[in-house]
Amino acid sequence: GLWGTLTALSPQDWEQRQEEDTLLIERILLLVRNVLHVPPDPAEEQGVDGDASVHDRVLWALHISGMDDLLKFLASAQVEQQWALHVLEIISLMFRDQNPEELAALGQGTAGAEHGEDTRELETLRQRELAEKRARALQRTSRHSRFGGSYVLQGLKSIGDRDVVFHKGLHNLKSYTHDLGKEPQKVPRRRQA
Repeated sequence: GLWGTLTALSPQDWEQRQEEDTLLIERILLLVRNVLHVPPDPAEEQGVDGDASVHDRVLWALHISGMDDLLKFLASAQVEQQWALHVLEIISLMFRDQNPEELAALGQGTAGAEHGEDTRELETLRQRELAEKRARALQRTSRHSRFGGSYVLQGLKSIGDRDVVFHKGLHNLKSYTHDLGKEPQKVPRRRQA
């Protein structure tokens, strides 16, 4: 259809575009503008309250076909500035029946609802994280400490006429020697017994 033709033509570089391609793009934009320009006729439409008007259905068809994204591309691309007035006219016709105050309030309402939902979700995540942190802290305190205590061994002298201070657990006391904790000296193989 028309949208596929316009989509195929628009990403091309303007220098590579043929003159007939440029005319085709302009004709398609003018056709969209003219379709949107048709004034509403309430006597002809006679829809039920809350029914979508013909204009709304045309806008929905433009959205489904991807024409709105294409119009955004044409409006923002630097090399497509020649279509700026056509795109501006089409966009103004798209919003022709809309009340600016209602549109602004609608945007704020959804943004406010989304903001409130995001805040609730963040608060839930924060509470869960705090609960996990507390659980980890409780697990840490229940773990056994590797420090077995310090004991003074009376009757065993260390360097300088003081009693020996023993830093291991009491169950290691039976195997106590003054060499405990020292690395044994390596004896060369030829001198080993």
